Amino acid sequence: MDDRPILLVEDDPADRDLALIALDRNRIMNPVVVAEDGSEALDFLFGTGKYEGRRQVPALVLLDLKLPVIGGLDVLKRMKEDSVTDLVPVVVLTSSKERLDIITSYRLGANSYVQKPVKFDEFVVAVQQLGKYWLGLNEPAHLEGAG
Repeated sequence: MDDRPILLVEDDPADRDLALIALDRNRIMNPVVVAEDGSEALDFLFGTGKYEGRRQVPALVLLDLKLPVIGGLDVLKRMKEDSVTDLVPVVVLTSSKERLDIITSYRLGANSYVQKPVKFDEFVVAVQQLGKYWLGLNEPAHLEGAG
């Protein structure tokens, strides 16, 4: 089992709570680190700010796009430009239905784009499917021994 954390990047308290409850209900055992804006997400990913010297590579990033300070697309771009975080799976989990957001997300390297379901039960099922695939079935790329 991959015990690296899941990075949940979500500024909306209600959506954040729903995601945490859904992860718990689906018995996803990875620790969850919550970033409330893009700046905090980058600090976690790159070991800066309050995470100074504690850089961790998450098993999965669940990334909202509409974030304060630094937007989700900018977080995604920075991740995919860095040789340590470029292979981390990123699931854009957002309420945006904008075609440009979808296309831009994939062009920047998102692995999946999921619109947040409005109903809690649908959201729990969506998180279950994401967890089962990305943390169970998917074979992650590991940099160790690559060359």
